[in-house]
Amino acid sequence: MKKTWGGRFQKSTDPQVEAFTESISFDRRLAPFDIEGSLAHVQTLVKAKLLKPQEGKKMTAGLQKVKKLLAMGKLPLESNLEDIHTAVEKALTKLVGPLGGKLHTGRSRNDQVATDFRLYLRHAVKESVQAGNRLVETLTQLSLQEKDTLMPGYTHLQRAMPISLGHHLAAYAFMLTRDMDRFLSAWDRANALPLGSGALAGTNHPFDRVLTAKTLGFKSILQNSLDAVSDRDVYVDFLSAAAVTQMHLSRMAEDLILWASTEFGFIEMDDAFATGSSLMPQKKNPDVVELIRGKAGRVFANLMGLLTVLKGLPLSYNRDLQEDKHFVFDSADTVTASLRAMTGFVSALKFNREKMTEAADNDLTLLATDLADVLVKIDVPFRVAHEVVGRVVRYCIEKNKRLQDLSDGELSRLSDLFPKGTAESLSVHHSVSQKKAIGGTSPQNVVKQAALLKAEAAKIKKRSSGL
Repeated sequence: MKKTWGGRFQKSTDPQVEAFTESISFDRRLAPFDIEGSLAHVQTLVKAKLLKPQEGKKMTAGLQKVKKLLAMGKLPLESNLEDIHTAVEKALTKLVGPLGGKLHTGRSRNDQVATDFRLYLRHAVKESVQAGNRLVETLTQLSLQEKDTLMPGYTHLQRAMPISLGHHLAAYAFMLTRDMDRFLSAWDRANALPLGSGALAGTNHPFDRVLTAKTLGFKSILQNSLDAVSDRDVYVDFLSAAAVTQMHLSRMAEDLILWASTEFGFIEMDDAFATGSSLMPQKKNPDVVELIRGKAGRVFANLMGLLTVLKGLPLSYNRDLQEDKHFVFDSADTVTASLRAMTGFVSALKFNREKMTEAADNDLTLLATDLADVLVKIDVPFRVAHEVVGRVVRYCIEKNKRLQDLSDGELSRLSDLFPKGTAESLSVHHSVSQKKAIGGTSPQNVVKQAALLKAEAAKIKKRSSGL
């Protein structure tokens, strides 16, 4: 098939080169965005008097037919068409004749693909944010339901202090709201029109780029044609947001995997979101969240992959940039699928509340910080209180007794600093209820956090609905 650039060449492309350089096998998913950009370009050509109004109408009707062919799965997308831009133009020319050859007037595949890809990015951001927001809403609702459920809080994977399950779940919801903001901020920076930049130097034609930007829903216009066709920093922004999101999902998955183990026993997975073993009949495996955790590696790799492609490129366009789509498409698919899978997984969970509370209440020394705070409140320096309670902890471990089971007499023998009634004040419920300062784990704080999360989710939904 004749190439769009074949005039300068005397030989046809070697089949190996053609197979190596084609991009239609993966950039075909840009087809609806390429058509959208082309429809806007037709308007620009008409206003610039490079197309007669009747030609513009005929070409617009032709592109609408191409759009229908795409929707029906009948748009030719063979590899010898080289890329999606060529495929759309060839299909149009077949419908409208030689007039189709005017579509590419004043534009290059360089500014064309930059435009298509930004239109795709808007779509990808919207999908990721909407999926993430549903997970935030799910975690927020669960945090309210579990605000009174007690469990051990951990540092270094060692039991540290009592917290509420609701507080734990809300922590991930807050992380995810920041992740969604990162996606939306990435789009804010990408929301500028490249079309009209030509191959690298701009165009000789009187294009109304403001009209083109408005037609395609871009907020602004890229002001430097070299920048417009050669940089991919906005996709790095997207991949960075995707990597941070997948990292948070991976951490959440790790907690859930631990909690599902017999050693923890904090949750029971729904059968619909677990798998079994081909050999061991008793197994119920957390494969969904294990895969979410595992997919973090590929999302991180995509970010590093694009950065590596970009790091040594001189201005302006280089064919290396064809590789950008693999990274972005894969991360967009992976993160959105992971967010949806996590939402389903946690929505169907059964929390073993008694087991969680038992783990907190039966721990020998989980209330050590609360005991130290008793001394702090009567003006004992914290470092002194820390030393004193450390000795009490050692005593409890030796005697296999919980701190809350010690009598006032035992405490006074260990240190005369403990006031009368100290023993009665120690309980995991009291410990959690007293964490009333902003950000603490008390039930009333979890309610406040849920209100903030609902407000953030509403803001995110409003912002994403405008994309």
